Amino acid sequence: MLSSHRHRTFLYLNKALNPNPIFHNYPSLFSPHFCTNTSDSTSFAVSYLINNFGFTPQSASKLCSTYNVRFKTTQKPDYVLKFFRNQGLVDSQIRNMISKAPWLLTCNPSKRVLPKFQFLLSKGASNSDIVNLVSKNPLVLSPSLENHIVPTYELLYRFLKSDKNVIASTFGNPTLFTHHMVSRNIKLLIENGVIDSNISNLIRIQSTVLCRNDNEFLNVVKELKDLGFNPTKSLFYVALLAKITVTKTRWEEKVDTFKKWGWSDEDVLEAFKKQPQCMLTSIDKINSVMSFWVNQLGWDARAIVKLPRVFGSSLERRIIPRAAVVQYILTKGLLKKNASLTNPFIVSDKVFLERYVNRYKEESSYLLKLYKENLDLAHARDETDTMS
Repeated sequence: MLSSHRHRTFLYLNKALNPNPIFHNYPSLFSPHFCTNTSDSTSFAVSYLINNFGFTPQSASKLCSTYNVRFKTTQKPDYVLKFFRNQGLVDSQIRNMISKAPWLLTCNPSKRVLPKFQFLLSKGASNSDIVNLVSKNPLVLSPSLENHIVPTYELLYRFLKSDKNVIASTFGNPTLFTHHMVSRNIKLLIENGVIDSNISNLIRIQSTVLCRNDNEFLNVVKELKDLGFNPTKSLFYVALLAKITVTKTRWEEKVDTFKKWGWSDEDVLEAFKKQPQCMLTSIDKINSVMSFWVNQLGWDARAIVKLPRVFGSSLERRIIPRAAVVQYILTKGLLKKNASLTNPFIVSDKVFLERYVNRYKEESSYLLKLYKENLDLAHARDETDTMS
């Protein structure tokens, strides 16, 4: 028994694969004046690209050679151009599309293209959205609808929960439809116990990681599990992003940056396991936070190892204003000696005010004034930066 969603898709396919398009008698999109009447199919195709799209002889020849584009008459390519014109594409969009996928000129658009348009329309995409998609990313028209696009769509639907979300994600990153590794890597994550919410986040936020080689992808997943990351926790998703998107060279540069401030290799690993986001932080941000923490506050850089979420905080709008308060209550002896130096920077604004401002009745007015003055300075700098 098919689910209602799959049933709709099944019914659609039966209809889409037997299209009955009605083409209007539009005037020719381009005027075919050819440089040569040679019977050679490749030379004829090259001439067609030159005269109909304005390609240089070199680029036209390269396109035909690379994509093995051959035809001896204008009948099929003219039909293709009329088809795309009927779908709403303008001349510049068609030229861009053909420059990336010249093989379209030799296809049967009623069988190869129209069903894909109809499928996307049936899922809620607008015609203008589809036109924009295929003109910029014509490779979405390459995979088989039945064997690739529909199964991939159904798999994405499992995690994104609605046609609207699937359309938004695939239009934002068309490689979700075109890359053969996407489905394999999603299934690999499922097999390794990664929860749906983590996979959903990957698709929504950083779907390009799903296009990696599946062996490389599997090795990263195994490495993270060996480090103790739990596939059912959200940290696994962040760690996966860090490990895949940060190159080996850049990773080593970041490790060296942390070590420059007194961390050991073990400290870096501990911080990564506690908050993998720290390895997604830029080197400039790491240096800025460490410099303020060590050089201006005089605090131990290794204190951040326990709560590396500090690197995710804004230096100007959070760390500096809160540090002014923490420094003051430290000098007054109001903070316990074993109190965490990092906690004040990761709690919410409400909790910060309760714990580090309002609880000290005699000092609360001054602490609030000190805190707001530094916040105002941060906002003033933001406005200045915006205007400059």
